[in-house]
Amino acid sequence: MSVVMDRRDVLAGLAAGTVVALSGCVQNPNLGRSQFILVSDEQLAAMSQNAWSEIRQTERFSRDRGTNRKVEQIGARIVDAANVGDRNWEFHVIDNDTVNAFVMPGGQVAFYQGILDIMENDDQIATVMGHEVGHVVGRHAAERASQQIAAGVGLTVANIAIAQSDIGYRNEISAILGAGVTFGVILPYSRQHEFEADRLGVTYMNAANYRPREALAFWETMAAEGGNTVDFMSTHPSDSRRINAMQQHITTLRA
Repeated sequence: MSVVMDRRDVLAGLAAGTVVALSGCVQNPNLGRSQFILVSDEQLAAMSQNAWSEIRQTERFSRDRGTNRKVEQIGARIVDAANVGDRNWEFHVIDNDTVNAFVMPGGQVAFYQGILDIMENDDQIATVMGHEVGHVVGRHAAERASQQIAAGVGLTVANIAIAQSDIGYRNEISAILGAGVTFGVILPYSRQHEFEADRLGVTYMNAANYRPREALAFWETMAAEGGNTVDFMSTHPSDSRRINAMQQHITTLRA
């Protein structure tokens, strides 16, 4: 669920710096913590459709049936393992040598051919697939957007974003979230979100009968590729702490 407040309360709260107190927090059982959420999943799904439409117009999508089928099949297994198969998920491959992948809040997952080319097996595809699905299950986009709003991006737009009935202003809300082809760059996830998506992703790939240890192999490969040359690394930092955290989580799965 999301928090919906009266317009006047929102404006007054933002002006007084008391939005958090007015809205409260939402418990996310998948993360085991509460989140500050001002934007609903429905709003984000609608907004991401605009950005996705732009991406479909500007990017060249792969016509390789084998590659597309593989990504779709792995995606289906991961979302089933995450118990979110009832959502409208889409899985696509962008015919570009960029080493990157992303997920939109509406459930559109895209892998660039460049990142698939450095993956050694289906387990490593499942690693990134689980990570992206983890961001959606973790409601990270909603949390990040809410933080941006509360940080003071503008009273009028914040009011629009929070009012459930104002979904017609999706373009304005999308502007806050950095929607468009640079969605994942303009609104990068925090380090906490990355660790959470890693943990959820490894859990999902394990439940879907993929080998969790391949997650370690993949991120070690990404680290070796170098953060300055891999786009995925700009918003998905891979370092020793991250790999160690995954190692520890994999140990608990096998205990």
